Amino acid sequence: MASNLTNRLSQLVKTMRGQARITETNVQEMLREVRMALLEADVALPVVRDFIARVKDKALGQEVVGSLNPGQVLVSVVHKELIATMGEGIADINLAAQPPAVILMAGLQGAGKTTTTAKLAKHLIEKRKKKVLTVSADVYRPAAIEQLKTVTTQAGAEWFPSTPDQKPHDIALAAIDYAKKHHFEVLLVDTAGRLAIDEALMAEIKDLHAVLNPVETLFVVDAMQGQDAINTAKAFKDALPLTGVVLTKLDGDSRGGAALSVRQITGAPIKFAGVSEKIDGLEVFDAERHAGRVLGMGDIVALVEEVTKGVDMAAAEKLANKLKSGDGFDLNDFLAQISQMKKMGGLSSLMDKLPAQMAAKAGQGDMDKAERDMKRMEGILNSMTAKERAHPNLLMEGKSKASRKRRIATGAGVQIQEVNRLLNQFDQMQGMMKKMKGGGLMKMMKKMGGMKGLGGMMPPGMK
Repeated sequence: MASNLTNRLSQLVKTMRGQARITETNVQEMLREVRMALLEADVALPVVRDFIARVKDKALGQEVVGSLNPGQVLVSVVHKELIATMGEGIADINLAAQPPAVILMAGLQGAGKTTTTAKLAKHLIEKRKKKVLTVSADVYRPAAIEQLKTVTTQAGAEWFPSTPDQKPHDIALAAIDYAKKHHFEVLLVDTAGRLAIDEALMAEIKDLHAVLNPVETLFVVDAMQGQDAINTAKAFKDALPLTGVVLTKLDGDSRGGAALSVRQITGAPIKFAGVSEKIDGLEVFDAERHAGRVLGMGDIVALVEEVTKGVDMAAAEKLANKLKSGDGFDLNDFLAQISQMKKMGGLSSLMDKLPAQMAAKAGQGDMDKAERDMKRMEGILNSMTAKERAHPNLLMEGKSKASRKRRIATGAGVQIQEVNRLLNQFDQMQGMMKKMKGGGLMKMMKKMGGMKGLGGMMPPGMK
């Protein structure tokens, strides 16, 4: 949905330049593009009709002020209505109950309930500082019980054992009893899914709901389901008092219709979104931020969060001191920078959160090449010994430098020229840092003409 809607709306902004206002005549063409983008995104037809009607009603007759054009005004209206459709603000998870607060996970097979259960456990442990227990009531798929055990361990929560020969009803009662006796604050219950909705599934989950009396009943849905998500959502809404929705696989979604459709069909707020396969790949859903990403405005808040989460502050401070002094920067620091970038999800992950125009300027081809170069450099650096990384001169001077380079190239699966290129880049970087030492950066920038145009804006100590 993001790419289609972004491209269509960007084109509208260009074609509508010069017109003084949005009228009945020009709004039809604009809304046709929006309608097509939403239908291609697999948004349910009733939701599309309602959405378009609201946008038309809000857009018609709006004055175009300042430097804006009708296309830009329409994008603003679409942005606001996207937020309204997905639910304004952030819907926090409710844990106000006598411990344990029970959270029931519902949805079809393949929607990602089990991994989402563990992701939610990790979120509650890290963000809400809760003691969390998980249990699987899926007795039809033995692998599901073991899968939940594995991912729960990864999340740092505790897993309550269950077996395929037990009844879900009995598992639920035993898990609640255990949670109370061992003072767990939250109990997450993973339920069975089916490849299609059936009466037996619904009867079972209604019974589980009655036994557990959960504070939250979360409907887990695959964001790539599109129109199919609507039928599922209706069935679960009729069977259970849903309190929230979790969208999974939002990162791999090129259409995203479920995000718009499910909220409107169920009436339940979208509370979380699965944004990667990693155990920490669950984020609190923010309609405003998601709408911005859909329209190509990027998500700078998420970008800052990603960088903050991925950066080792102590290591960054240590490197900053090395840069300031101009001494001691070695190939271990080079390797550490690549590792930090990987922790942040790599260049492509960061680019996804930039506004579309900025990302387009960087170019996907350039980004792919940069990712490949980074992996190649990491392979070369990892093929070196710790001593070689700490003392790069071993690879640049002395009789053994050629044999060392051959060994490193073989270990990394590259040509010797690649090793030489990395060492040359490192040598140039080291040279720059020495020049930067003791105010040398300012002299260097003046020489390069870097201060042109800044005039009297430079702080007194930097002139």
